[in-house]
Amino acid sequence: MTATEPNIEELHLQLGLLQMLDVGLVVLDKDYNIYLWNTFMENHSGRLHSRLYKKNLFECFSELPATWFRRKIESVFTLKNRSFITWEQRPYLFHFKSYRPITGNAPHMYQNVTLIPLSSPDGKVNHVGILIYDVTDAAMGRRALEKANGQLEKLSRTDALTGLFNRGFWESQMLHEFNRFARTQSPSTLIMVDIDHFKRINDTYGHPAGDEVIRQLSACLQEATRNTDIVGRYGGEEFALLLVDTKASQANILVNRLRDAVDSLAIPHLDESITFTLSMGMVEISNLFQTYEQWIQLADQALYQSKQNGRNRVTVLSMDE
Repeated sequence: MTATEPNIEELHLQLGLLQMLDVGLVVLDKDYNIYLWNTFMENHSGRLHSRLYKKNLFECFSELPATWFRRKIESVFTLKNRSFITWEQRPYLFHFKSYRPITGNAPHMYQNVTLIPLSSPDGKVNHVGILIYDVTDAAMGRRALEKANGQLEKLSRTDALTGLFNRGFWESQMLHEFNRFARTQSPSTLIMVDIDHFKRINDTYGHPAGDEVIRQLSACLQEATRNTDIVGRYGGEEFALLLVDTKASQANILVNRLRDAVDSLAIPHLDESITFTLSMGMVEISNLFQTYEQWIQLADQALYQSKQNGRNRVTVLSMDE
């Protein structure tokens, strides 16, 4: 028995209360041999203290992040200061199942870890204590809150019927793009889209059928646009597409793709099929716009001209006209 072993046995007696607490306690020497493995650790690992005593931690638990954890422990030996590992940094040290009554469906036990230098009577630190705290309930609560906040944030910026950006959030993105153009002069094109004779659809087939038309068109818009494009429901049956880094001449590719998709769309309703067409107004951004609202107004004017000229068409306007 070495000179330090009685001290560890003494520590084991003094901390006997920890055997009954819901906290893990492990004591290692400088060679990472296990000198203490309390009841908490036995229960959750299925490994008895008597089987682990004086055995190397990393040989017994090969799944541990050895290189990273050695650096943590060595800093405690060298600096003689405590070190802490939170579940946000690393979800767990030991991969234990969670048996918490509230969060028993957690994928694992989330753990906070404290590394404590254990001094001998001569002041030397020859052992390190590892405290393992089960913080699964708190971690899962935090994760649930973050998920709920994410859902609320999504709800605040999306239209409930279509899943597209709502008008308020879409306009904030429009303003961002308008300001970006002032800095970079990178072109963007705005397209306002309106369903032709939408009131007739509602009057003939009912509002639920009208809602389905809006949903189906929204799916077509998402399919036709890129991830970088900003697509929103502007109001009622009107939609707004902001094509980033795109000239009006290039936007015609999307317009044709969208019209082809809508032309082939037939929405079943009872024994009939609902078909519809689109009117569109297109405007490329210009330095002559003093506000983004002017850009929208000109695109609305282009859309109005499409309606006036027979619908089912796209009208392109610019500030130079």
